[in-house]
Amino acid sequence: MASLLDSLDRARLLKDREAAREVLRSDEPPHLALLRLSDAGLLAGGLAVSFGVQPEELIAPLTLAMGGAARRFKIIDVRERPVLELHILAGDVSERWEVEDLAALAHNLNDLYREARDVRAIAVLGEWNDALHLLCVNKSSLPRLLREPFFAPRNRDVLERLLPRR
Repeated sequence: MASLLDSLDRARLLKDREAAREVLRSDEPPHLALLRLSDAGLLAGGLAVSFGVQPEELIAPLTLAMGGAARRFKIIDVRERPVLELHILAGDVSERWEVEDLAALAHNLNDLYREARDVRAIAVLGEWNDALHLLCVNKSSLPRLLREPFFAPRNRDVLERLLPRR
């Protein structure tokens, strides 16, 4: 697991290396080790979100973790029928989003801030211990992270579209 910890250190995603070493299991695949670290609160930019949390309840902690312009994101109105609809305001952008779950919220936020270099991307790591695990990462770190075997986000295709065009 030393290479996992080294990689997370290089990406500045590890809060406490010694605590992480105590949490990890040597017999675990790396992508599960990442979920275990997230669950223990040891990933910088990591959020473990209980399944009972509604998308509008996650906005404040998620946009704070995203940083930059996302910190000024606002919800103007919430409608719950027939599908949860958020009326949002982000700078001069006002939109209505149908958001069926937390992963859809992450998708919409990644899309909204795709061009904002100061806003971190949201990686949907997966489910672990009755929570959805999200990780906000600097877009400049994405090319390296996407090559790492431990980094297997559910929304890999979305993250790949956030990479700079060549």
